[in-house]
Amino acid sequence: MKFLNKIIATLVLLPALALASEGYPLDHAPDRSNNMAALQNGAKLFVNYCLNCHSAVSMRYSRLKDLGLTDDQIRGNLLLASDKVGDLMTTHLTVKDAKAWFGSAPPDLSVIARSKASESGSGPDWLYTYLRSYYKDDSRPTGWNNMLFPNVAMPHVLWELQGVREAEFEEVEDEHDHSKKMEFKKFTTITPGKLTAAEYDSDVADLVAYLNWMGEPEQSTRKRLGVWVLIWMSMLSLLAWRLNASYWKEVK
Repeated sequence: MKFLNKIIATLVLLPALALASEGYPLDHAPDRSNNMAALQNGAKLFVNYCLNCHSAVSMRYSRLKDLGLTDDQIRGNLLLASDKVGDLMTTHLTVKDAKAWFGSAPPDLSVIARSKASESGSGPDWLYTYLRSYYKDDSRPTGWNNMLFPNVAMPHVLWELQGVREAEFEEVEDEHDHSKKMEFKKFTTITPGKLTAAEYDSDVADLVAYLNWMGEPEQSTRKRLGVWVLIWMSMLSLLAWRLNASYWKEVK
């Protein structure tokens, strides 16, 4: 029993341990999994800003019809002239060029939310925090850095929307070994973006909602059917229990 309790405690603490190892708190991502307008906007942001470098080879453009978009809307707003609605979401960036520009090929984003969930406990929260934690850093090859993902190779592709920010740090003394370390204090805006802070956060929430949906498009249907299955099984269990009681009553 003690061994079982230790296993349960470890599983409960895993998300917290993942967060502690990164050293930067995760912000809670708004839940927009059932908001079709938000998911459509997230799909638009994904195609315009992410698909230039990243692929999503497990997703076809035609699947966006599940979000309420028609073939004409997909073709007119989300496709290049050479692409078709039934095509996979692939990037035209070659692996060779990606390695030359960024040092490594950008990962496929088909299941990025589920991947980050296994690492940090919450994929949407990780992505939401990550996309809002960029700051200008001239010491980096791309000119950008990230508080959640230090020394990240990916540049800040949404900088025109958010604007250019710098991070302010303060030297503090560690209370345990009295060593000096730099502690993050706040972000300071250098150049405003096209969006206000609230508007940018909202767009990022839409993009994260889409990335989460893309990892499992049937998630909402699965959950909805799961509720009805549990209700049906409960009714069958109740019926079986009463039939069993009635049968043994006659036997006695």
